[in-house]
Amino acid sequence: MNTLQGKGSFIWKIPSCENGDPQAIASVAQEARLTHVLIKIADGVNSYNIYEGVDLVPPVARKLRERGIQVWGWHYVRGQNPLGEAKKAIDRVLTLQLDGYVIDAEGPYKDRGKAAAARKFMSRLRDGLPDVPVALSSYRFPSYHPQLPWREFLEGCDINMPQVYWKFADNPGEQLARCVREFQSITPYRPIIPTGAAFKEHGWSPKPEEIVEFFETAQKLNLSAANIYSWDSSRANLPELWRTSAEFEWFSPPSPGDITEQYIEALNTHDPDQILKLYNSNAVHITAARSVQGFQDMRVWFQALLFSLLPNAKFSHTGFSGTGNSRHLTWTATSDMGIVHNGNDTFGLYKGKITYHYSFFTLTQEG
Repeated sequence: MNTLQGKGSFIWKIPSCENGDPQAIASVAQEARLTHVLIKIADGVNSYNIYEGVDLVPPVARKLRERGIQVWGWHYVRGQNPLGEAKKAIDRVLTLQLDGYVIDAEGPYKDRGKAAAARKFMSRLRDGLPDVPVALSSYRFPSYHPQLPWREFLEGCDINMPQVYWKFADNPGEQLARCVREFQSITPYRPIIPTGAAFKEHGWSPKPEEIVEFFETAQKLNLSAANIYSWDSSRANLPELWRTSAEFEWFSPPSPGDITEQYIEALNTHDPDQILKLYNSNAVHITAARSVQGFQDMRVWFQALLFSLLPNAKFSHTGFSGTGNSRHLTWTATSDMGIVHNGNDTFGLYKGKITYHYSFFTLTQEG
């Protein structure tokens, strides 16, 4: 599944952002070092950001993608017609070729009986979008809103995007930490990418230093990304907030490297569980002696490799070839039992993880 790293911003009404100019929106997003922008694409069973019959989303999405910025769509849902809303979501996401989809489920989904609507919506949605990352955007503290069908939504989501709006308060870090704790205590838990407040409401607006505290806390909690809501409000009415958000340096962890490099790094941990994190659960492993499928038998093989065949080994990555879903890897190893000069593996990948693995090497006794 696609993942998010860094800073993002929600757009409500495209005409309210840089006068609706796609090129200007993309330029401002790039200057603010945004990695993703989330645009409202639907409300209930209706498409959104359509003006006088013209869909404003495609040109904005195209210009953002040209700058390497992910484009996600968000959708306010009510649950009165869950299958209709799911159909609208699927149509919009596929037509617009979006990188991800966000469910905005709030007050209407707290009505009695809405758990059944959430189940219908999520079932139809995931049938139509099996490979698109899906996030839930809702309240910051589930303990305040027990009526919302959290489980029914989150079971079908990949990400949780709680709205951590510290309205009429000044403690965004404390509220974000509480938000994460509360979601960690309910089932199922999904990775959190919070959305912070960047708007005015009834005379209240956050201070610039609170935006900094929100982002800093997100990073201290090891969250991969964070958003603000909204571009419309902050750019037009709160320019200092937008400037503060744009200037905040989000330090992302270094890229993990190619899957072949990750594999050698995992071998050097001498921990089969770390190695198996690189595989799909139904992966097949093949050697000249046998073929096995699944984690249980693969764990047995890696245990034998690390503790019997090559105890205390130091593995070295010597090269790889291939792109997309295919890799060919060469490696060497030195161990208490001897040396490998000709490690030779082939990977077949699915969704970034190893699903087919052929291994060949010979162990040479030195001296």
